[in-house]
Amino acid sequence: MCILFNKIYDAVVVAKILTATLVIPYLEVNPVWQDSSTFMDIFDVDHFINVLNGDVAIVKELPDEFSWSTREYYATAIRPTRIKTAPVHASTNWYLDDVLPVLQSYGIAAIAPFSHRLTFDNLPKYLQHLRCKVNSQALVFVPHIRHLGDVLVNRLRDPSTKGNMVGSNYLRDLSEKYKQGAGKFVVLHLRFDKDMVAHSSCDFGGGKAEKLALAKYRRVIWHGRVLNSQFTDEELRSQGRCPLTPGEIGLLLAALGFDNSTRLYLASHKVTTRLYLFKILPGVEPVSLHCEYTHFM
Repeated sequence: MCILFNKIYDAVVVAKILTATLVIPYLEVNPVWQDSSTFMDIFDVDHFINVLNGDVAIVKELPDEFSWSTREYYATAIRPTRIKTAPVHASTNWYLDDVLPVLQSYGIAAIAPFSHRLTFDNLPKYLQHLRCKVNSQALVFVPHIRHLGDVLVNRLRDPSTKGNMVGSNYLRDLSEKYKQGAGKFVVLHLRFDKDMVAHSSCDFGGGKAEKLALAKYRRVIWHGRVLNSQFTDEELRSQGRCPLTPGEIGLLLAALGFDNSTRLYLASHKVTTRLYLFKILPGVEPVSLHCEYTHFM
């Protein structure tokens, strides 16, 4: 979700740089998560548009004159209106030099891929402030996700509390019921899934077989766009490019003062199976809301 927020606030800032109208972003289906949710499924679109009114013009869909500009259109051939060469952490000058002329010539420009495509360095303060405004004010989850979040937090505070479905407003009622719940906990987004491990090109001690398997997975998932690293494992680690293993996370938490009295929850897709879970913290307590969230999906 952090990466998604990053892409969205960067898109808003790029539209501001170009004095362009932003179309509500199309969210690609992640090959690992397989989540087909749209922007409108996740965020309150009207709130997003209204908060940024005066900063950037935003529309929900393309005008009829540009209806030809679709994902399928760009997938079938090289198109002059698609920019595929946006460098990572591109400067404002790059957008003015390379994207603005396309926008002026054709009235539209599609930048894809768009991930970490805007710099954080030497960006004017008003653009940094706009980033913060998008992140902290404009991006608000739709009501049923907010309600579910309230229920989940209270369930984490008190795992013994279980909710029963009681009509269409049960999530709201359950949230009110749980507001008295109090209990400290730590939620760890481990993010040590196979795609993250493979993308890093780091060595995690699994030997040659593991390295070959991860290299193959890397080629399949990213279609050859993510190359094998030219750095040694020591160089990758010294540059901070290797995700921490569960064991390393355990040591970090212990160093921060957490002990075996801490209630710990893992938020993760599927931890790479060969790696070790730390023993300094108690077992993970399952928090199931499946029966509740399927009620409104």
